[in-house]
Amino acid sequence: MQLLSQDNERAFTELYQRFWQTLFAIAYNRLKEIPTAEDIVHDVFASLWKNRHTVKVDSLENYLATAVKYMVLAQVKKQAHARKYQSQTTALYIPAMAEEDSVHYRRILAMVQEEINQLPEKCRLIFRCSREQGMSTRQIAQSLHISPKTVDNQLHKALTHLRLKMKHILFNMLSVLC
Repeated sequence: MQLLSQDNERAFTELYQRFWQTLFAIAYNRLKEIPTAEDIVHDVFASLWKNRHTVKVDSLENYLATAVKYMVLAQVKKQAHARKYQSQTTALYIPAMAEEDSVHYRRILAMVQEEINQLPEKCRLIFRCSREQGMSTRQIAQSLHISPKTVDNQLHKALTHLRLKMKHILFNMLSVLC
């Protein structure tokens, strides 16, 4: 750790080689997804390197294992939120739904996706991070290197746009059906 705090890349490489497999096993045992487990381990090591000047650790192995466990828990929470959002938006299929209603429902979902795709790039990215990946405002702000206020403004902009567009689309659909 002392060598690491002195920007010694060989020390970092040694730590990486020594602990990577164990940390990967911890992540994979919970997630059962190789790419996600690898990403988490890489993120933990990237964080270690980034904070090498400030981190003070008694047991590096315990520190890294705990960091992986917390990132796994965050990933599980994110996946649960994404599943919940997905089930609310796309899996509202009702088995008893008439075929005609099912067609209209799929058409409305396609229109919503089309309107999401029409959002400006940054606004669309922020909206998808929030709604599809379940990221918090703070997490989005950190990952995109912008302020939380900007994230809030972009989400408000996206939701306002979608409400307005969908109101017009649904009104037009109802007037055609009636």
